[in-house]
Amino acid sequence: MKLILLRHAKSDWTDPDQDDHERPLNERGRHAATALGDWLRSRGYLPTHVLCSDATRTRQTLEGLALPETPTEYRADLYLSGAGTILDLAKDSDAECLLIVAHSPGIGQAAGMACVTPPNDPDFGRYPTGACTVIDNGIPGRCLDFTTPRAL
Repeated sequence: MKLILLRHAKSDWTDPDQDDHERPLNERGRHAATALGDWLRSRGYLPTHVLCSDATRTRQTLEGLALPETPTEYRADLYLSGAGTILDLAKDSDAECLLIVAHSPGIGQAAGMACVTPPNDPDFGRYPTGACTVIDNGIPGRCLDFTTPRAL
């Protein structure tokens, strides 16, 4: 099993009254999602199943990846979920390659717990918007790859 853990791209904070769940991506976030999709495709990291928070910014991040059509579940329990929820969902999956799109801090903590040896990248510990980790051989597993929009 491959596991891809992706934090949503940069969201728009221009409307202070915007409900957090409904906040969209900003322009930088939309560009980052496209770059991340290009990166995933170029490396052959194509999910066979997707679990995505039902928040607007995670949905828009997933859409911006422009990955091939894949069975997708939009889940309320991934909105601001903790690492335990994320890892339990991953462990319960029988997908060959599972992509989970969620939020900080849970997604970054899950990535840290899912890697036997974390990547030697200072951004991994802070898991900025758009951070993406690819893990192989179960949980915990071998970290195959890690990137951020800034690195792309």
